[in-house]
Amino acid sequence: MKRLDRDQMAARVARDIPEGAYVNLGIGLPTKVANYLPIDRDILLQSENGLLGMGPAPAPGDEDWELINAGKQAVTLLTGGCFFHHADSFAMMRGGHLDICVLGAFQVSVTGDLANWHTGETGAIPAVGGAMDLAIGAKQTFVMMELLTKQGASKLVEECTYPLTGLGCVSRVYTDLAVFDLGPNGASVIEMVDGLSLDELRRMTGLPFKASANLVGDVKQTTGAVS
Repeated sequence: MKRLDRDQMAARVARDIPEGAYVNLGIGLPTKVANYLPIDRDILLQSENGLLGMGPAPAPGDEDWELINAGKQAVTLLTGGCFFHHADSFAMMRGGHLDICVLGAFQVSVTGDLANWHTGETGAIPAVGGAMDLAIGAKQTFVMMELLTKQGASKLVEECTYPLTGLGCVSRVYTDLAVFDLGPNGASVIEMVDGLSLDELRRMTGLPFKASANLVGDVKQTTGAVS
């Protein structure tokens, strides 16, 4: 069984973003998705600090540090891209104008509850940012994360134990081992990496996953940025 690396996960998410979508990529791992969006697909990336029309990350040495995303990473701006006030950006997020947001998570429940801003641990620094606005304001919320913690616990859970960001907001989770659809009736597996069985996935997570009618036995392992 070969897990997907973070670039392969980003490429997998990018495959599901349709033509014409307005998309916010959350701080951290989701920002990698920008590097794998096909150049022939018209997709507009928004950043909560006031950008619309972001492109992929700049080549090393070509960074313009006056042009950054919400995570303070250098970005590029595509032809026709624009800048606007932070308040206008949040109005865009809260007003239902984004088709998709892609967020990281500490935990996601099988019914789509999201916990991604605080672990509840003493001394941990909470960092909610615009996650609550995005999770509820976007028409679809995707999560991109490793399935297991470093200690081997599943981040996809029956019920979140960390402070919640949003209730029932996540529709799909992309991980290094499988892709899941979530909803009121629980989680179903739509793709798995080659060599992983449904029974083994259930054992790892302790969850009684259903198999999608169109279950793919292995997640396509895409490498290399689209340019």
